[in-house]
Amino acid sequence: MAEQVQTPLRVAVIGGGIAGSTTALHLAEQGIDVTLIEQGERLVNGPPICHLHAGGNLYREISQQQCVELLKQSIETVRLFPHAVNVRPTVIATPLTDSGDPQALLPRLSVIQDSYHNLVAQDPLNAVLGEPQQYYSQYNRAQLEALRERTQPQNPLTHDDWLIPFTQNVDLDNLKYPVFVVQEFGLSVFRLSASVSLTLEAHPNANLRMGCRLEQACYIDNQWHLTYQHKDREKQLLVVDYLVNATGYKTGTIDDLTNQPQKRLVEFKSAFITHWNNNDIHWPEVIFHGERGTPQGMAQLTPYSNGYFQVHGMTESITLFDNGLVASQAPSSQPRLPLELEAKITHGWPESVTQQRTNNAIEHMSQHIPAFSNATVGGKPLYGAQQIPGDDPALRAVDVSFTESNYARIELVKASSAYQAATKIRDQLQRLYAKQSVTIKCDLGIEQSHPHLSALSYECIEMRAKTLAREKGYPEDLAIQTGLPLNNPAV
Repeated sequence: MAEQVQTPLRVAVIGGGIAGSTTALHLAEQGIDVTLIEQGERLVNGPPICHLHAGGNLYREISQQQCVELLKQSIETVRLFPHAVNVRPTVIATPLTDSGDPQALLPRLSVIQDSYHNLVAQDPLNAVLGEPQQYYSQYNRAQLEALRERTQPQNPLTHDDWLIPFTQNVDLDNLKYPVFVVQEFGLSVFRLSASVSLTLEAHPNANLRMGCRLEQACYIDNQWHLTYQHKDREKQLLVVDYLVNATGYKTGTIDDLTNQPQKRLVEFKSAFITHWNNNDIHWPEVIFHGERGTPQGMAQLTPYSNGYFQVHGMTESITLFDNGLVASQAPSSQPRLPLELEAKITHGWPESVTQQRTNNAIEHMSQHIPAFSNATVGGKPLYGAQQIPGDDPALRAVDVSFTESNYARIELVKASSAYQAATKIRDQLQRLYAKQSVTIKCDLGIEQSHPHLSALSYECIEMRAKTLAREKGYPEDLAIQTGLPLNNPAV
């Protein structure tokens, strides 16, 4: 009998955002031959990633099940990309102008804490958010006033330490109580981009096709025949066993090209870079709840190094846009954003609009932190469009769907869902090709199953991240690690 020859499994990933890059990285690390086709010149461009939703406490409107799912996904993301994490807690405050009752958050926080405890019991390496019993803390008015008299230590360790600048700068008369502090960390889009770029560029199983556009896709005899073209070169043909559509808010265009219809929403969002000289105070992230789309919409303050802060304001004069949420219309699977929003994605922002919306963001945050009125425009906006499968705009925890024609469609709302999507695709490949001579690594821990990624040093990642920030026209301070070192035995 002739010896059976192992045939490499070939996968094409279309799109190099957080979804496509993570999937290509994960599959390459499992021994699969991956070609990633990306229209842009860099990996991980898109919506303003800044927050690790380890429990989904920014979203009161989502289900408890989604919160637990986001917790699990976020823990996996921290373990996969430890050097992209900014370790500092998030303060959740409810203003008097908001109709919500902060006490209503307690049952859900308890469920999330129990879920975290169970995940750590299953695997001690899951304890990346600190001790489960310290997942959240609550504070009444008297406790906050007592903290106001303290001086923040140079290296804040406890929730009390992190709350000190909040108590000294926020108008406590305008809040409902209790105020919560939760272990939801920050996520650096530039260090995330650096991590996947450095890994994929050097990986023996990964083939990057940057600056290339998919022109045609035909499914013939259980294989995909793909035609793609670089802007300066001739068309190229690629034949693969499996196709992954990870083109972000443009996912519908590949669905149309491959005749794989899907209903979805697309929403354009932005966040604004500000600079506030706060004398090297260590700020937590701060969320002031508010009704989306109203003048009192949620305000989100995300700290970076050297006085830079990213600000979201869930109003139509800041983060949200008129007609910024659109649905697909048959026969196309691709929702169509207004032309002026598409122009912002493809050509950038007029300076006058940057100035106006950033100043609106500063004014919005100043309702809660009066001294923030001294902040200034710190750079151009972070912006992009996110897709939401189906027709529920409140959906947050979602990852991947499959069709019968060796086709996977990744649809992320939150960056922390990317790794779960990648593992589901790996499992699907394992099922499909179990009878062939194809070897797919599995059953290893997250760190052990990504040796090329895990071998990267923080210094190397930060250096590339700073370069990426400068190349894209942002302050390199956004690429620098803030907060505490990550308490993960595997790092």
